[in-house]
Amino acid sequence: MAKDPKLSLIPLGGLGEIGKNMMAVRYGDSILIIDCGLMFPEEEMLGIDIVIPDITYLLENKEFVQGIVLTHGHEDHIGALPYVLRHLNIPVYGTRLTLGLLEGKLKEQNILAGVSLNTVKPRDSVQVGPFKVEFIRVSHSIPDAVSLAIHTPMGVVMHTGDFKFDLTPVDGQVTDFHRLAQLGEKGVLVLMSDSTNAERPGYTMSERVVGNTFDENFRQATERIIITTFASNVHRLQQAIQTAYKHDRKVAVVGRSMVNVISVANELGYIDIPEGILIEMEEASKLPRNKIVILTTGSQGEPMSALTRMAFSDHRQVDIYPGDTIIISAAPIPGNEKLVARIINQLFKLGAKVIYELASDIHVSGHPNQEELKLMLNLLRPKFFVPVHGEYRMLIKHAELAKDVGVLPQNIIVAENGQVLEFSRRSGRITGRVAAGKVLVDGLGVGDVGNVVLKDRKLLSQDGILIIVLTIDRESGQVIAGPDIVSRGFVYVRESEELLEEAKARVQIALEKCSEKGISEWASIKSQVRDAVGKYLYEKTRRRPMILPIIMET
Repeated sequence: MAKDPKLSLIPLGGLGEIGKNMMAVRYGDSILIIDCGLMFPEEEMLGIDIVIPDITYLLENKEFVQGIVLTHGHEDHIGALPYVLRHLNIPVYGTRLTLGLLEGKLKEQNILAGVSLNTVKPRDSVQVGPFKVEFIRVSHSIPDAVSLAIHTPMGVVMHTGDFKFDLTPVDGQVTDFHRLAQLGEKGVLVLMSDSTNAERPGYTMSERVVGNTFDENFRQATERIIITTFASNVHRLQQAIQTAYKHDRKVAVVGRSMVNVISVANELGYIDIPEGILIEMEEASKLPRNKIVILTTGSQGEPMSALTRMAFSDHRQVDIYPGDTIIISAAPIPGNEKLVARIINQLFKLGAKVIYELASDIHVSGHPNQEELKLMLNLLRPKFFVPVHGEYRMLIKHAELAKDVGVLPQNIIVAENGQVLEFSRRSGRITGRVAAGKVLVDGLGVGDVGNVVLKDRKLLSQDGILIIVLTIDRESGQVIAGPDIVSRGFVYVRESEELLEEAKARVQIALEKCSEKGISEWASIKSQVRDAVGKYLYEKTRRRPMILPIIMET
């Protein structure tokens, strides 16, 4: 007798980390993908632009992948799609704003043609293979965010996406509590829920709190106001524009990603911009300084962002002047705290008044605190619970909350990326593992930078490089030019002539030894030179520069 098909959840990103969210739901020979996000590089990932999920498992099962459903339009949920859709020709389902933002990304990468984008609304359902996917409205820091109810032959799988229970949202679109409660009443097999703020007690404040803080700061500002936030935080941008209008100030937008988001949100009707309020930066520079608001990118202190360049007087259009009010309306992503602190310090040095999260109610999270997480669990009453979207300690904390509201401890699974979670109507367990990890994107290269290259970059950044160039006669094996030594990031040549002269002598000794032993292979000669010079330099400097011998023959 044939076995019943199994229901599996396979996280490919977003567990044990913040970002690159991606979950595969498999029933029999059909796979549905939830979200496809990127992550920003960690400090030690030198030169890396972004990090995306490893989709080896999906490529190995290409013929079974039925489609991608999206919860909302943030980078950590849609940012990897331009890379993934090159390899998987499958339909994508999302709300209007989510697909509007995605479309811009696909156009930039020249892959929009041939991609099937399907717009859905809250309360819509779509059939994707054996999965009936229902979209349920939730509040978040971007409009058009949804939770997903995936109806499978085994039972309902719920994925909350990013959410918060904001009872006074900026756009008036309150979470669909009624539908969530209905689903809980009928029975939810598995719940996957956002764990970002699982360590924070209480409730997340409403987004409207920020609007009130904006109003207060605008009243006090006597000069220009510069506001930075996440480019995709449409509700925050809306409140900044409304407050500027109320205080009779014009708004200029600086930073490509913010210009793009405002343009798409305005075009689709998700942001209300009073006529004549938006102006170009050239026009803003001619107006009185107390009549201007600048919306800009750089809330995370990114080195090439507009605010960073302004702070270090490197922006071609905007300089910071004493008396400017700078509002940093975002919390630093874990790992970016130093970058943000550096920018705040620099802005204060320039005489600006800086308002930032630690000092005021200028930012509220788009994610649920502990009481909201408990409320979601109580509304849905799942049989099995899998915390997602968070670092490992957050997942553990969320699991504890689930126990507190009555989910059986044996029915809570704290998983890692790549683990296969298998469910029946009565049991849930980890049954295996698939390939899952980080794919590094550097410029146009996707995945061609691995641990070896990163290790080399780290070495170069710490101790520099020494290049040894010499020319050898092919016939006799005699050195006819060099050795010459070029130092970069190791020592300054003029101040270390003695050290480098001795290093050259060590090269000569190594070459003589090779000659005596009859070693003529270039690789062996290079290895002997590298070892001899490396040992000497470490003795003298306690540093290990990368040593690169270059042998030319005539």
